[in-house]
Amino acid sequence: MNRRALLAAGVAGAAGMTGAGLSSPASRAADVAGGARGPAAGAAGAVPAAGKPGLLPRIPIRTGMDKLAASGWDAIKGERIGVVSNPTGVDREYRHLVDRMHAAGVTIGGVFGPEHGFRGSAQAGGSEGTGIDARTGLTVYDAYGATQDRWKQIFTAAGVQTVVFDIQDVGARFYTYIYTLYDSMAAAARLGLRYLVLDRPNPIGGRAYGPMMTDGYTSGVGRLKIVQQHGMTVGELARFYNGEFLPTDAGRKADLKVISCSGWHGHLFAGDTDLPWVLPSPNMPTPDTAVVYPGTGLFEGVSSLSEGRGTTRPFELIGGPGLDYHWCDRMAALKLPGAQFREAYFTPTFNKFAGRPCAGIEVKVSDQSRYDPISTAVSMLVEARKETSFAWRLDGARYWIDLLTGSARLRTMVDAGASAAEVVGAWSAELAAFEQRRRPYLLYPRPGA
Repeated sequence: MNRRALLAAGVAGAAGMTGAGLSSPASRAADVAGGARGPAAGAAGAVPAAGKPGLLPRIPIRTGMDKLAASGWDAIKGERIGVVSNPTGVDREYRHLVDRMHAAGVTIGGVFGPEHGFRGSAQAGGSEGTGIDARTGLTVYDAYGATQDRWKQIFTAAGVQTVVFDIQDVGARFYTYIYTLYDSMAAAARLGLRYLVLDRPNPIGGRAYGPMMTDGYTSGVGRLKIVQQHGMTVGELARFYNGEFLPTDAGRKADLKVISCSGWHGHLFAGDTDLPWVLPSPNMPTPDTAVVYPGTGLFEGVSSLSEGRGTTRPFELIGGPGLDYHWCDRMAALKLPGAQFREAYFTPTFNKFAGRPCAGIEVKVSDQSRYDPISTAVSMLVEARKETSFAWRLDGARYWIDLLTGSARLRTMVDAGASAAEVVGAWSAELAAFEQRRRPYLLYPRPGA
């Protein structure tokens, strides 16, 4: 059953498939017909688009946070809790996990804010610092860039017994929250703390794609050996980390529990579900941004092109002062699946080329189920490399694109004149190996499963 058929049927799972946090097809269909059960419904009902011609129903999802709250916080009763979260840790009424736990009398020893901060006020590469949260009076620790030793220090200072993680990821290896997850898990394992992940859907689906991170190219935008578009939820990633990396890194596994979602299937994107979108970071304003980001995020590695930071459509607007309409014309002629390209002109307000007019492309996703963000971005790089103004970004002695892609292979192939198909084909074996390796840790059905 394809994605559109799943949505039209209102079934968040393949026919006859249950378990892994999914209810049965019959009960999912009943949800769509008559509204979701209890906490899954939300104030506006489970299927706001139902009955409107041409619109598909939105699939009702219960997040890990929904389930924990509905249980009366049973999994953490009687313990001192540390919460790793940011503005995305909310329910359908936009009530934050920390605010709800605090109001319910849960003992919270400390809150730990990742990049951009707990309340989300900081730009890329920034944080809010350590201080007192105005709403709750709780201590919020600055955890952006924290090493495992630093995590141990702040967990100890907060006196926590169980760590709760609730952050919406966007599915790309170079999005830093998944390393916040890893390092805090490793520190919890070393200290013997319990670690509880409240799962949320991957907003760009469950498909893995792209090149693997390799030795010598790890950094803050690629710490671990996973592929560029990992195709997992944070709960699945936590299970993967715990089985594959922590026994070596921390010397032991974490005492991990994942409270899974109900209703999510790997076919589904953020716009297919009834969950509200809260921007996970200042330059990730919409679900559309998340769809293109695993690919166009690579333009952070090109010094001659802006990736759209400082515009209202970051990672969808790509261009620079040295371009004109020819790049867009070449991309349009390729007729890539699920993609369209609009000739675009913009002036960033900050970051690359702030205050300077740029010409380039707006990437338009016409069909999410056919669109491949990484292959599309590789084609854009291959065509952009033909421009005389093109230049890779150097970070000291290292090329930033190598850190983003996990090796020098993409850069050297593009420089040598390889086609997009040749570049993409070069990672097929490592991708297949990763898909096999991650399989035991998956919680939800995937396309083709």
